[in-house]
Amino acid sequence: MKVRAKPPFVRSRSWVLWLRKHGAGLRLAGCFLFVFLVTGFTLTLNRMEGWANLIWVTNGLLLAYLLLAPRWRWPAYLATGYAAQAAASVLIAHAWDFSLLCPAFGTAEVAIAALLLRRRSTQLPDFTNQTFLLRFGLCALLAGPAASGCMFALVACLRWHVEPIQAFINWASVDALGIAVATPACAAILRSRFRARMNWRRQWIYPALLGLVTVLAFAVPGAPLMSFIYPLLLLVLLTLGLAPAAVGILFVAAVGGWYTLHGHGPLVQASHVSQIAASTRLQFFIAAGMFMLYTVSVVLERQLSIERRLQKIAALHEQVTENSRDAILLVDLDGYPSFVSPAMERMVGWSPEEIREQGGGDGLIHPEELPELRKAMNELRAGAAGAMIQYRIRKPNGLYLWVEASLKALRDPRTGVVSGTLNIIRDISERRIAQEKLEDAYKAVEALAATDPLTGLANRRRFDQVLVHEWRRALREQSPVSLLMIDADLFKAYNDEYGHLRGDACLKQIAETAMDVVARPGDLLTRFGGEEFAVILPHTDVDGALNVGRALCESMRARKLPHIGNPHGIVTVSVGCATMVPTLGTHPVNLVELADEALYDAKRRGRNQVCIGKSKAGSLAENKDRPPAASILGKSA
Repeated sequence: MKVRAKPPFVRSRSWVLWLRKHGAGLRLAGCFLFVFLVTGFTLTLNRMEGWANLIWVTNGLLLAYLLLAPRWRWPAYLATGYAAQAAASVLIAHAWDFSLLCPAFGTAEVAIAALLLRRRSTQLPDFTNQTFLLRFGLCALLAGPAASGCMFALVACLRWHVEPIQAFINWASVDALGIAVATPACAAILRSRFRARMNWRRQWIYPALLGLVTVLAFAVPGAPLMSFIYPLLLLVLLTLGLAPAAVGILFVAAVGGWYTLHGHGPLVQASHVSQIAASTRLQFFIAAGMFMLYTVSVVLERQLSIERRLQKIAALHEQVTENSRDAILLVDLDGYPSFVSPAMERMVGWSPEEIREQGGGDGLIHPEELPELRKAMNELRAGAAGAMIQYRIRKPNGLYLWVEASLKALRDPRTGVVSGTLNIIRDISERRIAQEKLEDAYKAVEALAATDPLTGLANRRRFDQVLVHEWRRALREQSPVSLLMIDADLFKAYNDEYGHLRGDACLKQIAETAMDVVARPGDLLTRFGGEEFAVILPHTDVDGALNVGRALCESMRARKLPHIGNPHGIVTVSVGCATMVPTLGTHPVNLVELADEALYDAKRRGRNQVCIGKSKAGSLAENKDRPPAASILGKSA
């Protein structure tokens, strides 16, 4: 029976699941293998000249594992690292005490540095961050090697009879140098950034050139190539990043250490230079190179951070200008726009190039609003913070669009001098239409509020407003103002005889008759209340008011509206006429009272006539039995 092969995606998924299941064990195995190989190579190299240690990178490798692993896995990594170092020491044929104690000191050093560096499990190393780099120097390069160096110096003095100060310096210096070089490179490799940051097809020449120059500088006697190592390291840093540059300096340390311990290279050419002194020189050379890489990487990271921030701001600015419904313009002091957002074309139909061709857009603004806009711009140039203005912009089809512009002065950040304006323009055409409709509705409501619904004349509210206004004007101008109070004679009897509907029709005809007589634009005919009407006659003396009142009575008689309850047989009106020239201490109520008294006199004398109001004293004397007149503003309609 033929078995079908599994699809590729099934095989790949199975492989991923297997890696996830055994990933922790594989990482521990990799840690053991790498620590074992690095320890064995370093011990073999250092054993050639006894205590002439150059650089110890094992602790740097193990520290990189700890900085990237969860804290609860640290005991497993520390145990694996210790076992790998002990196994490599035994294999190189070191004594059992050396093979057990030195890896213990190194593991303790790594544990101290990791605990001080990574206080939280979620904190990952960032060797381009200035703060983390400072903590790395204090904790991993000083505190950890110093603590383990003290333990090693004490044991070395008691067991191997070595000078403690020399043992401490030797241990701390080579460990600190190894951590400084190995930890950044190994951390970058383990975080899978090494391969991503490198572009071998275009930039392989720089690492290759660094390797070639390094080998030639130490292998060829008299070759003055050692000074070219630093520039090549910088090239690798600038093109590929900190991790490849750290690997490069590891390569320099390995090559330089090999040739220096074998008596070759520029550091041991002088015959009086000892092996220890040459090793020390090489250590300083590598330390200076690593310090150079750290310093430049921090500067580069700052620059990249600023570039990323500027790119983010530029992208955000582009998104805002592309998607904003408001148009954004940057205008210089001459009115020429240096920037026009795409929303401007969507709003008014003119492209940014067309707006610039027309001299900044002044030719597109309605002539009525152009002076106001120029005034606002001049105020901004003079020091005003901002302005808000509404104007019309001409569209390509000749129609105008209402817009609202928020103007803001742009100042030079160094000098504070105004360099231009920021204009944020919004389409308010719909709002203007809504405002106009609202104003029309308001006027309609105002008209309804000031109009008598039966006769269509102005109502009592309007009467009060106009009378106060005309009184004040007459007081300023010292001109006469007259008032006619009109009342339908025996109107209650008319309603009783003909009904209220006929009564309403009668009032309408009285209003029509009065409107035919009161024809001047400044005069106001109102329904005062019930069957009473009032006429305000500005700039009218007694004779003029009397003529208007007589014309009203005659016109009403001419209509010959039947009224059997009236002795004349028709509808008639009585008119009270009053005229005053306002003075200080007098009020509009005095004019109303005077006209009301005149109306009472007309009724008392037989109706269907006009009476002129007398002085207040005389009126009170003649009408002492009459109840007091109502207040001008209190008499209801």
